[in-house]
Amino acid sequence: MLCRGGDTVETVMVTIQEVAQASGASKTAVSLVLNNKDAKRVNPQVAERIRRAAEELGYRPNSIARSLRTKRTRTLGFISDEIASTPFAGKLILGAQDAARDLGYVLLTINTNNDAQIEDEGIAALRRYGVDGFLYAFMYHRVVRVPQSLLALPTVVLDAEDVDGVIPGIMPDEPHLSYAATERLVSAGRRRILYVGTTAPIPAREQRLSGYRQAMEDSPIGFDAELVVDISDDVDAFDVADEAIRRLRPDGIVCFNDIRATVVYDCMKTQGLVVGEDTDVIGIDNQPFIAQMLRPRLTSVELPHYEMGYWSVAKLVSIIEDRDPADLVLPEQLGEMPSLTQSHALAYGKVIDKQSVRM
Repeated sequence: MLCRGGDTVETVMVTIQEVAQASGASKTAVSLVLNNKDAKRVNPQVAERIRRAAEELGYRPNSIARSLRTKRTRTLGFISDEIASTPFAGKLILGAQDAARDLGYVLLTINTNNDAQIEDEGIAALRRYGVDGFLYAFMYHRVVRVPQSLLALPTVVLDAEDVDGVIPGIMPDEPHLSYAATERLVSAGRRRILYVGTTAPIPAREQRLSGYRQAMEDSPIGFDAELVVDISDDVDAFDVADEAIRRLRPDGIVCFNDIRATVVYDCMKTQGLVVGEDTDVIGIDNQPFIAQMLRPRLTSVELPHYEMGYWSVAKLVSIIEDRDPADLVLPEQLGEMPSLTQSHALAYGKVIDKQSVRM
């Protein structure tokens, strides 16, 4: 019983039998639907009727009884390096949380701050809680070695790839991101397109450059290695980019990420050039606090962080429950997504047009 404001309110547990009676379906069908195991096993119209009846009756699963029966807690561990300090973290986690809720799970998150000891302690704590599986997540694409403590449990890497190629995961299709950005400038009529890359030793460095190169080779313009410059994240970035723009006089610039686009904007302002008029600029990331705040607003390729978070949980659940991944249908609103049957999936980004590229 629950007491509120002096009143006694009795909470009654709705049973599967009651849902079956209300929906006119069998207990077996109700059990399959309420445990998200109805794909290809229960008529969709019947399944919808069952869900509607369950909602109207206020059905809530008895998680303790189900855990004892299935030996599962229906909880997932989300281990990440930079949850609190990265602009993309929110969408990754939101996608993972939405998928967990849709599939009847709860997501427990731990931020490690790139500290190996915190990571080990966090994994150990979640294992004591009896989580059914782990998402091993990163806030930018990298190659990682999955901790030994996770190898015996269902695990999916998110925005990363396992160095041994054993653990399934999802990451952005890096060449596709820069290909789409370059193609956008080519379609806008730009002919002398500069690529401003990075010196950071990360997988995206060469992969995004390869996407730019391929897009130029596929165009009537062709690839010119002179139109490639890498800049670092330190104080020399402005000088290197400024010299390249003065010397090469591009009419379009593809930036490795939105942060480098801010450097390009500063260089062009110093030179008296107008973004979107003298030279078009496109970024990759579509970071809201950069792409929306720059003037003119930055056209950028958006990374599918929400979708990657959702996919990773759906993939993990298919492993935990030993389900055919083809039985798990991703929501249509996610758009084009890799099949859950893939072990090492690539997610596409999309160009978000604003003001820095002429139409």
